[in-house]
Amino acid sequence: MTSLTQRVFSSISLALIMGINPFFRTPPSQAQTLAYCHLSPQEIARKENLRQGALSGKKEDQRAYFKVLTEHAIMVGECRRRTWPQTQAIWLRLYPCDVQPGAIDRILDNIANKGYNQVYLEVFYDGQVLLPKANNPTPWPSVIKTPGYEKVDLLDTAIKKGRQRGFKMYAWFFTMNFGYHYSLREDRKQVLARNGKGQTTLDAISEASLNEDFADAANQVFVDPYNAQARQDYLVLVNEVLKRYPAGMLFDYVRYLRGLGGDSVASNVKHLWIYGDAAQQALLQRATNEKGRYLIGQYLKQGYVTLTDVQTIAKLYPKEKEPLWQGKIPTPVKPDKDAKAKADEKDDKKKSPEGKKDPTGKMIPQKDKKDKPEEKKEPLPDPEVLTKELWLFSVNHARQGIIDFLSVVTQPAISMGLPVGGVFFPLGNQTVNEGGFDSRLQPWDKFPASVQFHPMAYGSCGDVSCVLPQIDRVLKMGPQGIEVIPAISGVWGQKVRTHQSLEEQMMGIQNAFPSLPGVSHFAYAWQEPQEERQRQICRLQPR
Repeated sequence: MTSLTQRVFSSISLALIMGINPFFRTPPSQAQTLAYCHLSPQEIARKENLRQGALSGKKEDQRAYFKVLTEHAIMVGECRRRTWPQTQAIWLRLYPCDVQPGAIDRILDNIANKGYNQVYLEVFYDGQVLLPKANNPTPWPSVIKTPGYEKVDLLDTAIKKGRQRGFKMYAWFFTMNFGYHYSLREDRKQVLARNGKGQTTLDAISEASLNEDFADAANQVFVDPYNAQARQDYLVLVNEVLKRYPAGMLFDYVRYLRGLGGDSVASNVKHLWIYGDAAQQALLQRATNEKGRYLIGQYLKQGYVTLTDVQTIAKLYPKEKEPLWQGKIPTPVKPDKDAKAKADEKDDKKKSPEGKKDPTGKMIPQKDKKDKPEEKKEPLPDPEVLTKELWLFSVNHARQGIIDFLSVVTQPAISMGLPVGGVFFPLGNQTVNEGGFDSRLQPWDKFPASVQFHPMAYGSCGDVSCVLPQIDRVLKMGPQGIEVIPAISGVWGQKVRTHQSLEEQMMGIQNAFPSLPGVSHFAYAWQEPQEERQRQICRLQPR
């Protein structure tokens, strides 16, 4: 089958799936796409008029509206296949007032008008889920709490309406940030991540020194990724969303909290969010002998290893040569150059039972004494070296928790053959100064190659010069063969603060990385700020 035949066949198939006869389409002269596959103003106006008519109950307009949705889906789909980027996605959050008649249609039509073919729909954010209140088995409340709307399934509706417009509708989740509502549950207190001060992330950002800098402090509640209850709760959510058949899943907040000021750098084990019970136990279990376990425990308590600690383990566990844990290379045993000579001398003594003679030839009487082995003391390990080794060991433990959590929660989607993606900051995994790390500890470079990489390249320097290096860093550091779809922030046709227009950013990305398959735009709220504010402040009336 030729590529042209494939395109025609897929276009006809899409139309038939939507229930529209594909052979009665608007003539091409009246159905044009512009740069980046934007629909023409005439097409946009025609569709909006039909939407309004359909909303008012006009049957003829309803039929014509559904027909034009199919036409536009085919047009944008064909345009995307021949236009870079082939995937042009947008990030979207819905609110309670979006259950009102025609609201979802208006939003998704606006998205289609701008040439998008994928929508990343937020299904879990700020400790709320986009599930109906009457059918919500998760530990989080529904986004829609207004009486009379308990059975409204905004997620299912949005996915179906998105498909009607030819979109691939991805479910977009917060991951390790479980939100404030979760922290209120007494039966989930042990699930929350804790640092060396015994603080949860909510406690830490509520301190006076940080509170002013966090606009949404109450919703920054991170969990211990090693906690089995956290994984179980999250899997309930994932499986519930999968029942709505999204086209894929994106996992955001795959990291720890990032502090501000000095707290943005983790340079001591007590800065790490590994003091939850599950994380501590998992760390101790990484010891491969008793000396190692003892020192790990002391290091967690103190933040360093002392000479007294080293002397203590020497007395407690004399049979173990040195403290060991996963990844630690044992000190190689140095060969004793004099060992052979000593052995030979000992053998000579055994072969000469007559003993030694004096200068006159008389035998010298030998004392009957038992050979006593020489006590050989092993040198004690250097506490400073052990402290440095345990620091890197603890950082890797914190990172591994994130990777393991992502692996577990993506498995249901992967088993269904759906694409999954990790959303991250390109600089979230960097070292800072000497021995310090970005406190997010976001190990995106260790994500498997089977995961889509969605770097948030939000460089804000007035031009594209700070966006491109972030994308380049991902391409160079990530596994080979990864699919990278960078997310950029901005608005069509205008500069916003220090962000160039989307056209200018995309032109720069295309010139630098023409093989990238897609780009996403954060977010719908940026492009429609007035509408976003109205949707946020709107109060849905009970029914």
